[in-house]
Amino acid sequence: MLAITGVSRSFGGVYAVRDVSLTVADGEVCGIIGPNGAGKSTLFNLITGHLAADRGEISFLGHRVDRLPPHRRARLGMSIVFQAARVFRGMTVRENVMVGLHGRTGAGFVSAALRLPRHRRDERLIAAEASSALERVGLADWASRPADRLPIGQQRALQLARALCARPRLLLLDEPASGLRGEERERLAVLVEELRAGGLTILLIEHDVAFVTRLADRLVVLDLGQVIADGPPAEVRADPLVLAAYLGHAS
Repeated sequence: MLAITGVSRSFGGVYAVRDVSLTVADGEVCGIIGPNGAGKSTLFNLITGHLAADRGEISFLGHRVDRLPPHRRARLGMSIVFQAARVFRGMTVRENVMVGLHGRTGAGFVSAALRLPRHRRDERLIAAEASSALERVGLADWASRPADRLPIGQQRALQLARALCARPRLLLLDEPASGLRGEERERLAVLVEELRAGGLTILLIEHDVAFVTRLADRLVVLDLGQVIADGPPAEVRADPLVLAAYLGHAS
């Protein structure tokens, strides 16, 4: 599904990601973990196209994408849920989710401007699908509320609903549990488990080791921008290099 080969990115001569290579198989949940400053967010932005790599290649579904802008990668089937809540202000929760569906509609600008029958039909269909996505993430009762007034946990769920509406082949989650309370974290974990059972490929970048270990089929560990471990969660958590990265060499 995803292949990263020898990817590097530096800032002011300091490498945030250095010669990283990894793959994500179709239907797999791959977790990327590491201590603060390990390069997780930089790698995420390289995959999604929000940063350009200094060198290396990124392929998605057999197509090289490291030279494509984010919206082109999205059209190929990448959907993203960012760590920071990103909502469209002045719009309801349902309208925010509908944004994730407009890329799949057939009506163009003229049809929308003139409110032609095809546009009205498309709007009814995407409103129904958006409502279904909100039900799936537990936000059905919030659908008509202003999106920017939601608590942080619900805003994160809104972003996930919007991403799922694009019917992705690969879902990228950037520290989705950050800032969530216990009940919200459990609800998110259950939803990710349901998505995995449905065959969706997920790349999960997370700081919470216990959370990602529960969900991932495989863990990749970054430290100082380099991969130091890659394998099953139980094996990776017992790796001396991983323990040193998190606890220090003296420990």
